[in-house]
Amino acid sequence: MRGKNKHKAEYQILLSLALFSIGFGLWGNFRQLWLQDTNFLVEQISDVLSVASFFSAIALLLCSTKLKLNNIQNFIAGSILLKIIVMSSLYLLKLLDYTSIKWIIDILIILDVVLEKVIISSIYPFILTIEVSDNLYSKRKLVEYLFKDVGILFGGLFIGRNLFKITINYNICLFISVIFIYISFWVLAAIKLKVERVVSKISFKYIFGDKIMRYYLMYYFFGNVAMSTGLGLKMLMLTNGLSFSAGRATTYLLAIGLFADIIGIIVLKYLTPKNDYLTIVLKFGIRFAFYLLAFLSNNMIVVLLAITWSILISTAYENIIDAPYINRIDKKYQIFFTDIRYMIGMIGEAIGLFLAGLTYKFGIHSMLGLSALFMVFQISISCKLIHLRNKEKIEV
Repeated sequence: MRGKNKHKAEYQILLSLALFSIGFGLWGNFRQLWLQDTNFLVEQISDVLSVASFFSAIALLLCSTKLKLNNIQNFIAGSILLKIIVMSSLYLLKLLDYTSIKWIIDILIILDVVLEKVIISSIYPFILTIEVSDNLYSKRKLVEYLFKDVGILFGGLFIGRNLFKITINYNICLFISVIFIYISFWVLAAIKLKVERVVSKISFKYIFGDKIMRYYLMYYFFGNVAMSTGLGLKMLMLTNGLSFSAGRATTYLLAIGLFADIIGIIVLKYLTPKNDYLTIVLKFGIRFAFYLLAFLSNNMIVVLLAITWSILISTAYENIIDAPYINRIDKKYQIFFTDIRYMIGMIGEAIGLFLAGLTYKFGIHSMLGLSALFMVFQISISCKLIHLRNKEKIEV
């Protein structure tokens, strides 16, 4: 693809992702509270989100064997359209007060989460039809994170306020998020991209036969278990455990999320250490120390500091901890690998959410303590990965 057309297509994909992320941030931020407002208990919310993550893993496995790079744009557009229908159904159920039929809400929430994960996981393989680049990978993640925070900002500014004699509640936020995702659909559908005929191949041997990739997928699994156990229910942790109002919790997450985006940009340009082991300490070591201290002290100020640092560092150093392994994969295996990666991540997230629901009753310090246990495995494997990469460079 020529330079001008390449940059235009890249801009359009990132614009579509930005609009989708606004809707995702607005709805995703309030989804747990929407369910609680619909008389779901915390354990029920944890269970349905855990099941949703498990089904997401199954969906991603199916995508990995059936989806081809040549028709990925149509697949993403169709998935967005179906998500719009699912979210609109949830809105109408709440609006018409049919929320007593909880099994329907369960199914729709599961579909909503599954489609969300499938869409997000498919964006980078779509970008790879333009260019393979560690910086482009980080740019895609920063766009997702930044505009997700814009969605959170929108919710924080208007939740509970009266506009044109309408009270902005969780259901109205759901409706507004549908509008952003609908616009995202049309931006994506308008992209005219000539994809070279790339044969998308499926090979478990190619993925799991590589020692580095085996360790990377183990790292990714434990990382998702740790993150979901510690912060998978963060809105409920903030509102119920730390007595934040919904608006205050949203403002807090927005402020920390925006700082995280800024840190991610600065780190990408100026603050990536030459020593990758130091990167691991900055990314995970300090988080582990905060989590362990929060668990041992059971002090809510320390708990809040632990949550804050974890979110602040969340977008930083992905060009070191993820991009080298993802871009290691040949383009023809990228869809298969991406879906396998997300599938393993979703299984980890499902386990983490389930464990978060179990430990929630013992206090949020216990959730962080259990998360710290899984982080021991995550950090150990990430250090092993750096060792293997350095060894490979020397051998080459």
